[in-house]
Amino acid sequence: MDDRVYIVTYDIGDAKRWRAVFQLLQGYGEWAQLSVFQCRLSRRRHAELIATLEQIIHHADDHVLVIDLGPAERVEPRVISLGKRGFEPVPREPVIV
Repeated sequence: MDDRVYIVTYDIGDAKRWRAVFQLLQGYGEWAQLSVFQCRLSRRRHAELIATLEQIIHHADDHVLVIDLGPAERVEPRVISLGKRGFEPVPREPVIV
């Protein structure tokens, strides 16, 4: 597959838009911590995510970073996770559309 791993982080100025972005990202990846998701996406799913985020956010007030970590099959995250939640790379799972 051509899946890639992304870290998506966001700073949204409005509670309603923040919830909309949070709910959207739950359908695309794994919640890592407040306003941070880890996503494993195909090119198509990545394009869909970006297009939907473009519609939700207010470009003058909000900020979203989508960080490409590389091909999912070769990504070996070097992560230090401190505290109550551990870190696990996003597994490959079927997507139901």
